[in-house]
Amino acid sequence: MAIQHATSEEGAIGTATDSRGRLVTSDGTPLRRALERANRRRKLTALALVGPLLAFILIFFAFPIAQMMWRSVDNPQIVNALPETLNALEEWDGQGIPDEPVFAALHADMVADLDRPRREQKIGPLGIRLNYEISAARSAISRTSRAVADFDAPYKEAFTDAHRLWGQPELWRIIKREGRPLTASYYVAALDREYDAEGNIVKRPENRQIYVSLFGRTLALSLAITFMTFVLGFPIAYYLSTLPMRYANLLMIAVLLPFWTSLLVRTSAWIVLLQQQGVINNALVGMGFIGDDGRFSLIYNQTGTIIAMTHILLPFMVLPLYSVMRTIPPSYMRAAKSLGARPWTAFRRVYFPQTLPGIGAGGVLVFIISIGYYITPALVGGQSGRMISNEIARHIQQSLNWGLAAALGSMLLVGVLILYWLFNRLVGTDSLKFG
Repeated sequence: MAIQHATSEEGAIGTATDSRGRLVTSDGTPLRRALERANRRRKLTALALVGPLLAFILIFFAFPIAQMMWRSVDNPQIVNALPETLNALEEWDGQGIPDEPVFAALHADMVADLDRPRREQKIGPLGIRLNYEISAARSAISRTSRAVADFDAPYKEAFTDAHRLWGQPELWRIIKREGRPLTASYYVAALDREYDAEGNIVKRPENRQIYVSLFGRTLALSLAITFMTFVLGFPIAYYLSTLPMRYANLLMIAVLLPFWTSLLVRTSAWIVLLQQQGVINNALVGMGFIGDDGRFSLIYNQTGTIIAMTHILLPFMVLPLYSVMRTIPPSYMRAAKSLGARPWTAFRRVYFPQTLPGIGAGGVLVFIISIGYYITPALVGGQSGRMISNEIARHIQQSLNWGLAAALGSMLLVGVLILYWLFNRLVGTDSLKFG
């Protein structure tokens, strides 16, 4: 192919040779050099064609992910705000309250920060950072910063009088432990762990353990939604594949119709349908299946999340299944039946195994989308139907703990990659057919 391409571009290749006996093209260029030039031009053309897509992926996909993973370990606030204090704390053994030199260094750091322009001051971020580790730290930093210019030696008494936290060894242990440019504390918190007084990583009290159970719930809900889309999508795709193309295309429009409607509208419609005074409960009461005091709780719990997300993600299961089923010749089933197999046996041993590439593709699509879904669980999930994505959003928008949000997001990303790797090892992505 390369020789033919070079021939068309560089001229016809004859049997002419140069003085060294090498084949040359019609313009006298050595054939080998002409082929190399043509291949180089082809590679540059291919790079120019994929360049915009490559740049888009790097800027809007790879770079944000790298930023997120970096922020999950980045820890500059204490190092930038308290350099002298950290130097003085090197001699502290972690027991009791530090001595006067440490408080003198803290006073020097806070006074130096007051002399900086407001935009360059480090005390504000320091208070926010310490507040992630211990309650009321932000208040202690702010209150002390406003009065520190009037402090006189001995500074230890002045600081402990300004706020009670300065008299607690726990705060000083946190400052010393987190006084490094990089930290693992966000990942420790994301695993429902914390540091004890000796610096060991231990479990948090049970009433403060949130994230591990939330990861488990997210995984369980995603698997349930994937299974429900398979149960509902398989018959739909099978029926579509048996219809003439004209009717199948019409019904396929009905399958794709949700894509033409806003996600917010679809989710709001489920709120109307599923609430206790909604359409479904009213219909069941009206038909006499349940009493008025026995209405089902179908929303603001895990049931609501599963129902709404199954409806929203159903097309992602139907489309790969339909594309695979359409290619399976009906004669296979007829041949199996003609050889004595019952309909169920023919379906189970002949037809179903050929649909596995579509099931795998649809399952991967639905599972990966659902494990990071945000809007629908936030609107219909309530407290028990929330997923880890809702907790990540809460830390980004409300608590402003971006480091913990980045750690949770990084763990979710790594978890998905591990599951994808397992799927590839057990099933193989080469067998998937997405359309």
